[in-house]
Amino acid sequence: MTFREQLQHYIDLTNEHLKDYFNMKEGYNQTLIESMKYSLFAGGKRLRPILSLASYQMFRDDIEEVMPYACGIEMIHTYSLIHDDLPAMDNDDYRRGKLTNHKVYNEGVAILAGDGLLNYSFELMLENAIKQNDIYKHIVAIKEISNSAGVHGMIGGQVVDLESENKIIDKEMLDYIHINKTAALITTSLKVGAIIAGAQEEDIRNMEKVGLNLGLAFQIKDDILDVVGDEAKLGKSIGRDLEKHKSTYPALIGLEASIEKVGALTNNVKQLLHRYSSKAEFLLELCDYLTSRES
Repeated sequence: MTFREQLQHYIDLTNEHLKDYFNMKEGYNQTLIESMKYSLFAGGKRLRPILSLASYQMFRDDIEEVMPYACGIEMIHTYSLIHDDLPAMDNDDYRRGKLTNHKVYNEGVAILAGDGLLNYSFELMLENAIKQNDIYKHIVAIKEISNSAGVHGMIGGQVVDLESENKIIDKEMLDYIHINKTAALITTSLKVGAIIAGAQEEDIRNMEKVGLNLGLAFQIKDDILDVVGDEAKLGKSIGRDLEKHKSTYPALIGLEASIEKVGALTNNVKQLLHRYSSKAEFLLELCDYLTSRES
């Protein structure tokens, strides 16, 4: 398969499994489930599940084993976006070219839809784990996901991001925000793929390094696009970081230096993946695709 064909294959697999997981009975909670599905199926890159699937297939072929974790991570990511868009957070009206969840339903339902996605992701992963003979690696993977999404990961980064609005912060604090708010879940996506595949500890650590570099590059690229991006391609307003007086790489070190930083981080990823030769071909191309994207 070409890179584009493989990319679409991973996206299609993820969407098929997410639809299966959400083939659930609706009752009095119908509005909640509709709200959860509205954001989950509103489009998006499916980056995190793609990373889990690609990482897994570097070490093992049977992709079904990792699907509950790839989809669970995507549910967690989606919950974070629903909450991120709320008036108390970023107060955004559009996400991926569509009205945000709280604009379609209401703030209360949107909050609960995010909560529902977070809880359901762990229901799904744990239900899968307890069926396994080699349960240990599955529990380790779930713990990794929990850590990266929690107070020492995504949520911790989000809090510091909120507290840093209208303030001048240094690069160390900005890196803390980016590494935790964005890179943590990207890193875990790659680690979990390797863990479930039964990779060696050295390879798991190496995939962690890949994720940290790729996650930081991805977020800095987002910062850049908020300055020079095309709103039609992004599906959301640009200039929001400046409007909210947020510290970003372009604001801190300048646009050109930020572009150079993305290039340096991309080169780090390529060096880390070099040892896997042709097995890393898709991830290498994905790295270039993500860091040169326009949306």
